Amino acid sequence: MRRVNTASVNEPSSVASALSLRIAAAIRDAGGWLPFERFMAMALYEPGLGYYANTSRKFGLLPQQGSDFVTAPELSPLFGRTLARQVAQALSATGTDEVWEFGAGSGALALQLIEGLAELGQPLARYRIVDLSGALRERQQSTLAAHADRVQWLDALPEHMAGVVVGNEVLDAMPVSLIARVDGRWLERGVALDGQRFAWADRPTDRRPPTEVPGTHDYLTELQPQAEAFVRTLGDRLQRGAAFFVDYGFPEAEFFHPQRSMGTLVAHRAHRRSDDVLAAPGEQDITAHVNFTGIALAAQDAGLDVIGYTSQGRFLLNAGLIDLARNADLRDNAQMQKLILEHEMGELFKVIALAPRASSAGWVPIGFAEGDRTHRL
Repeated sequence: MRRVNTASVNEPSSVASALSLRIAAAIRDAGGWLPFERFMAMALYEPGLGYYANTSRKFGLLPQQGSDFVTAPELSPLFGRTLARQVAQALSATGTDEVWEFGAGSGALALQLIEGLAELGQPLARYRIVDLSGALRERQQSTLAAHADRVQWLDALPEHMAGVVVGNEVLDAMPVSLIARVDGRWLERGVALDGQRFAWADRPTDRRPPTEVPGTHDYLTELQPQAEAFVRTLGDRLQRGAAFFVDYGFPEAEFFHPQRSMGTLVAHRAHRRSDDVLAAPGEQDITAHVNFTGIALAAQDAGLDVIGYTSQGRFLLNAGLIDLARNADLRDNAQMQKLILEHEMGELFKVIALAPRASSAGWVPIGFAEGDRTHRL
């Protein structure tokens, strides 16, 4: 077993310390080595202690607010109001009247969608939120108090669903596996203990990237079995409707580009990026970019069609963002530009749309009317 760098188990925060001790026990119980996928799952979702399971503030514009990062709905209400136009079209085209949101964060997107659909006169029977975080659920309930009669929270997917699914920055938060090519050999990178510190440790593996990575140089990358399994489950359960996922990432050819030799895995804390993802578990977000080709293939395996894929900037412009921005104030317009500019969120973030084959024919989602990139997946 090859060890790499380390991070201390004994962190100053009580949350981080308690979670670190629990992870250390899991490593010992597993024989001294824990797959990174399991470490990431505990760091983010361990009940009461994981980053998304504890009560710390996550979402906000500034670190002074105690937040760690900002998402598009917090950046500008125009994001959700524009997405509402696409959701309204999808509800009408598929003959459904429910919206399902996964990982609803602060509840900001849900509020924007509910109010945006009402402005458009689109009937909405129920807004369902699937979120594993009890702490975030409380914040969502406060944000959505005025619409409590139509919002429902669930802990898991039902056997059958019909409606329009949305997920903003949800795929990137699903635990990933790490594989590394070192001296020409592929290894799985996991976490071990080195005294009182967490340490990277590599083991031989048969796992490989889905496409060959040219060259012989050392190379680290992520595999995303949980995100792909989630999409397969969605394909099995969604009988009628459509799904729209917004996230940062690339198609396979870019994701596994030979120059992307350090992978995409990072941590976020106080609006700063860190490569030390083993530090302070429970106190920082851990995230990886999405391989959208893998998501598309998993969807197709589960009977879903890919009905659109493009950049966030192009999607929002197609769906009428500029129209809505004409009545916005200067501050909202300034924030809106960050949603579409290439050097901000406009190009790095992508939107992928999926639909059961019975719901995919006869309409073209407005967000992909121009600049669709499905052929690049």
